[in-house]
Amino acid sequence: MITIKGRVTDAAPGARFKVTLDNGHILNAVVSGKIRKNNIQIILDDVVEVEMSPYDLTLGRITYRF
Repeated sequence: MITIKGRVTDAAPGARFKVTLDNGHILNAVVSGKIRKNNIQIILDDVVEVEMSPYDLTLGRITYRF
């Protein structure tokens, strides 16, 4: 897994977000189970940590909110 920081730029239904990475790349991200379980709210302009697969760089999983 590739771990990188980014900023939430858009929210979509179903706990999906558009995240802009530090290098300018935009990807779709979903919330991980631990964040969902602990009711951590993610709003626009939050800085988050995203895990990405090297096989599909357009999808990611939000694992931490700073």
